Order: sequence, then structure tokens, then C-alpha cells
Amino acid sequence: QVQLVESGGGLVQPGGSLRLSCAASGSIFSINAMGWYRQVPGKQRELVAAITSGRSTNYADSVKGRFTISRNNIKNTVYLQMNSLKPEDTAVYYCNARLETFYQKGTSYDYWGQGTQVTVSS
Repeated sequence: QVQLVESGGGLVQPGGSLRLSCAASGSIFSINAMGWYRQVPGKQRELVAAITSGRSTNYADSVKGRFTISRNNIKNTVYLQMNSLKPEDTAVYYCNARLETFYQKGTSYDYWGQGTQVTVSS
């Protein structure tokens, strides 16, 4: 009933840029927060950046100054602008939304996208 669809991943050289997008759709009543996480094989999924409905943001130390998260509340879309990419940014990036559906107002649940691969390599 809720879908998160990501786009924008790919292969980029070190120092390059990519922009990820994630659109949420379905029986959405309200979205409290949206964010991006990433995961590499053998490691836990980690928070990259998050943004609240009031546009307060939070970033992992490793991406501060290089990545920018933003959202369009009307389109239920979150973006991640990634600049000055490094090989260590290589991972599968997952979109997350903490939201309420029309069927369960007052209770927020986490929903996840399918993931998009970002590879930083020369």
C-alpha cells in the first residue's frame, strides 16, 4: 500500500557527483521523516542523512559538507545530492520514510525502498 521508488544511482569517478531521488506513494496520510541509509556487504546499514517534515536535517560525519538532503513535501519525495564522492561512499543506498497511512493514523512505521547501487571508482 506504500511504495518507495529510488532512482539516480550509478557509477561515478572519484570527485564526481550524483543525485538520488526517492518518491513515496500509496495510502500516505503524513510523512514524519525521510532519509537515506547505505550498506556495504558484511556491514550494518548506516544512516547517511535524514530530514524531518520541518526540514531539520541530520548527517553522518563522513558526509557532512559533501552531501545535501532535501525534500518536497507536496510530491512526497526526498533527494540526496552527493558531491565530491569518494570510493568509500560505494554502497547500496536505501531510502527510508517514517510515515502514517490512512489506515493507521497516529502510528508511524518505517518503509524502505529497494535500494540503488552507487559505485565510486576510476
